Amino acid sequence: MGEPIENHGIVGDLRTAALVGLDGAVDFLCWPRFDSPSVFASLLDDEKGGRFELAPVLDGARHRQLYLPDTNILLTRFLSHHGVAEISDYMALGPSQRLVRRAKAVRDPMRFRMRCAPRFDYGRASHTVRKEDGSLVFEGPDRALRLRATVELHLEEGDGTAEFELKAGEAAAFVLEDAALGRAGPAIPAEVAECFKDTADAWRRWTARSSYRGRWRDMVNRSALVLKLMTSQEHGSMVAAPTFGLPEAIGGTRNWDYRYIWVRDAAFTVYAFLRIGHTAEANAFMRWLIAREAGSETDGRLDLMYRLDGERELAETELAHLSGYQGSRPVRIGNGAAGQLQLDIYGELMDAIYLSDKYGEQMSHEGWEGIIRSMNWVAENWEQPDEGIWEVRGGRHHFLHSRLMCWVALDRALRLARKRSLPAPFQRWAEARDAIYYDIHTNFWDPVQGVFVQAKGSRMLDASCLLMPLMRFISATDPRWLSTLDAVGKRLVDDSLVRRYEDESIDGLDGIEGTFNMCSFWYVECLARAGDVKKARFLFEKMLGYANHLGLYSEELGPAGEHLGNFPQAFTHLALISAAHYLDRALSTQEGTPPVA
Repeated sequence: MGEPIENHGIVGDLRTAALVGLDGAVDFLCWPRFDSPSVFASLLDDEKGGRFELAPVLDGARHRQLYLPDTNILLTRFLSHHGVAEISDYMALGPSQRLVRRAKAVRDPMRFRMRCAPRFDYGRASHTVRKEDGSLVFEGPDRALRLRATVELHLEEGDGTAEFELKAGEAAAFVLEDAALGRAGPAIPAEVAECFKDTADAWRRWTARSSYRGRWRDMVNRSALVLKLMTSQEHGSMVAAPTFGLPEAIGGTRNWDYRYIWVRDAAFTVYAFLRIGHTAEANAFMRWLIAREAGSETDGRLDLMYRLDGERELAETELAHLSGYQGSRPVRIGNGAAGQLQLDIYGELMDAIYLSDKYGEQMSHEGWEGIIRSMNWVAENWEQPDEGIWEVRGGRHHFLHSRLMCWVALDRALRLARKRSLPAPFQRWAEARDAIYYDIHTNFWDPVQGVFVQAKGSRMLDASCLLMPLMRFISATDPRWLSTLDAVGKRLVDDSLVRRYEDESIDGLDGIEGTFNMCSFWYVECLARAGDVKKARFLFEKMLGYANHLGLYSEELGPAGEHLGNFPQAFTHLALISAAHYLDRALSTQEGTPPVA
């Protein structure tokens, strides 16, 4: 069995991303885009998935990983009494797509082994491999990859291999690239060194543009770098996670494909980018989103998820030949939730548009025409049951969170129209917004328990209610909210870990999932906004301890603190940024010192 989920770092080039384990193996990579078929996926099947191994030949070595500060260049170190070795991994930023791996003997002579074993089309397709002027070309049914190196490469049962010795201070490099765009022949050390420098400089320039100077700056910057890695340079769209099939419960069936653009997740990512000054990413996504609005149905209804380029083909299928992470099957690609009704997406969309218009590029005429269509649709349809934010597969319900975000959608549309003097059916939208307000306070407030419940007619709690004060639907110190927050703390929270909801059966799936990292950061921010800043800080800093060794988070944490679900997950990192931003300001205000960001 390979490395667990949390024993990985991520590198990428704003097209796709690779996961690199503590053992030096690339265990996951889709090529050439996030939503393309995988070429390495040993994380999902050790035998059939494919892997790119590179490590020293050492027994009993201790493994360490770190990022070069303010970059997405990953270093994996092997420490032993017999010497010290280091693997550096990165993907080049620029027109030529390249995964670059460099092995170095830091101290004492060191012997290394490399094995490049791609498995095309999610491990479903066979391939051929040939030598070509010192490089290796792996050719699958619809794609060919070239491996160049500064050492001699060999063929072994369809894989590329190398075994070589380096003296202290010496290095060897491997470059994996598209065969049609690359060149035959060995890798050139000077080329690799220049690419390393250019990549490091580019990431550092990007990080330096952040406006955040507050507490926990390293964690905030790392989260921002993760979010940037999941952003498409070509399209401006943002995937929810770069992986598919990683389970929410070991041995369970909740194994989804997150390599797509959820309107909800991407809208929240815009909010996170804007909070720390990265307006270019917010503007690029808003242009992508407005293009989706322009292509929406004539009634204004949007799909809830798309591919990177805006295409809607997301048919869900199972990869029955893959054994799954620690036996968690089925492994799925595509996503059947694409056909669901999730009314909340309009609220996240409009909140992002409102903030982007304020801090980034202003709304275009065509964009506003699309918004009018969508808001008219929301005003007519907000009372429908839906599958909600958690994408339940056990039938539609009248969810509190969906109602809340419909209110947000109409509220932000009205605010934007008034601020920009844009034409709008003000009375129609205002009447619907106010009706939703009273509906929530009448049909979702349980006076006996003193809580806002998950769904109409339910007595259960749902952590998505934590967005009520964050979206400014209700005051963070309103008595109804404070009693709800207290109940969340007693019924959904274990220390700093927060479960999504009480009723596991509502999603229509077997098994029990882990705690949701995103909800933990929502809870922290709600505590801070309610005035309990010291407790919020305590829990926030405890949650930082659940990150992996590189500051990365998956979607969930299991009973032993293990990372579960697709990795790394945008939602967790953007929620961390939001909580850190507000908490830092609240602490500075409490201490009587001006915030630095």
